Amino acid sequence: MNLNDWLLSYEIQIRLGFFIGVFASMALWELKAPRRELSLSRAIRWSNNLGLVALNSLVLRLLFPAAAVGIAAFTQAQGWGLLNYYPISFPLAVIISVITLDAVIYLQHVMVHAVPVLWRLHRVHHADLDYDLTTGARFHPLEIILSMLIKFATILLLGPPAVAVVIFEVLLNATAMFNHGNVKLPSVVDRVLRWFLVTPDMHRVHHSTEDDETNSNFGFSLPWWDRLFGTYRDQPRAGHEGMSIGIHKYRDPKQVTWLPGILMLPFRGKVSGYAINRREWDSRNEP
Repeated sequence: MNLNDWLLSYEIQIRLGFFIGVFASMALWELKAPRRELSLSRAIRWSNNLGLVALNSLVLRLLFPAAAVGIAAFTQAQGWGLLNYYPISFPLAVIISVITLDAVIYLQHVMVHAVPVLWRLHRVHHADLDYDLTTGARFHPLEIILSMLIKFATILLLGPPAVAVVIFEVLLNATAMFNHGNVKLPSVVDRVLRWFLVTPDMHRVHHSTEDDETNSNFGFSLPWWDRLFGTYRDQPRAGHEGMSIGIHKYRDPKQVTWLPGILMLPFRGKVSGYAINRREWDSRNEP
């Protein structure tokens, strides 16, 4: 059995194993040393957020049984994609692939904030009234499908090794739970680490109810894109304990915490000023 066949056979087990390990570690960290006091019951939020995760996993398996690693193996077998046209070493191809896929996730994240109809989907992620590791996996099924299609297109154009796709998927899931964690790092550690990895304090700013803060710090794993493209913000104006999490117009737990309300959220109301190209904040709120 070659590497691609092995990855196709055990991809689910690999990803599930890392998910359970990171989830358990972050959950314990949050219980022992929380950064903020939660406003809602953890049991209610976790059961609904994780219920959404289970629903999304089912939808993806039904629609895309081969998943991203299957597309990567197929692309590699056909010799498609930029990395299959140039003779570069396998380790370099893996590094290029992981970094490129992360850059695409950054651009996708900016896009779902910039296009009003896509912001409707993405506000499911932002409407969580608290911020913890389950927020990192809280996305509407339609956004998950869109994300997978963008990932497929990137893989077809890039031609990454299948192992790079598995590494990227594991890193993305792990860092999403880490940087959405309700945990506090020592300030000196945070300052150094955020040059190499998106930290909880760095990404928490992105979940502020203040729209100009929401439209900053889009990175999920690597922090370089925010610094490179001018979307980096160091700290929230109100501080991490004082800032409000969520969306101004959606504060009813029935709408934003319970699963039926979460699934209907994209179809409620008008698109607010959180969409980048519909800015409504004034100069007093500029950084």
